[in-house]
Amino acid sequence: MMPATPPAVRVVLAEDHDLVRAGIRALLTSIPGVQVLADVSDGKELLAVLESVQPDVAITDLAMPGMDGMTAIGLIRQRFPRMRVLVLSMQDSVETIKRAVACGAAGYLRKNAQAFELAAALHSLMANGSYFEGGIARRLLEPAEPGVRDLLTERQVEILTLLASGKASKEIAFELGLSSKTVDVHRSRIMERLGLNDVASLTLYAVRQGLVQV
Repeated sequence: MMPATPPAVRVVLAEDHDLVRAGIRALLTSIPGVQVLADVSDGKELLAVLESVQPDVAITDLAMPGMDGMTAIGLIRQRFPRMRVLVLSMQDSVETIKRAVACGAAGYLRKNAQAFELAAALHSLMANGSYFEGGIARRLLEPAEPGVRDLLTERQVEILTLLASGKASKEIAFELGLSSKTVDVHRSRIMERLGLNDVASLTLYAVRQGLVQV
């Protein structure tokens, strides 16, 4: 007797970059036994689709416009407790990973992982209920590093986000109703508290903390 064919893994994908989303969808459809029901560009669209199709696995990025992935994960856990959520993100700080798990993520995969790991993640989620690639699993065992809001004031977080978005001091000053000198003072203090020396390093830090999108 031939062994029974396992049921298809039904997935929905949320990713805000069109080309990236198309590439991930193509990879998913190439995996035997995986059926892509829909792909969307933000957390709000993801929740709307899940109401109608309810897949086995929701795959989501974290940094998305409108409703971000972290918020969506928490709402998915509330509304669809049996659905598994796989995070697919460039963010890999200990704090971010642990927060995603606390919100309800059952798996975590970095976007720079090998293609075969996506198939492994989906099959493991269905068989075992979870999947964390090796580097992510090790980070889960590490103590969480201080988050940006542990190190900076709300005003400093606001200025850091605008700096990392490519805005100059004069633009930030105008937007926040501050003087350029005040913005420069905040920037110096932000760099000092974070131990960073230039805007490029600040931008990379902001991306890792999920303040801006890549």
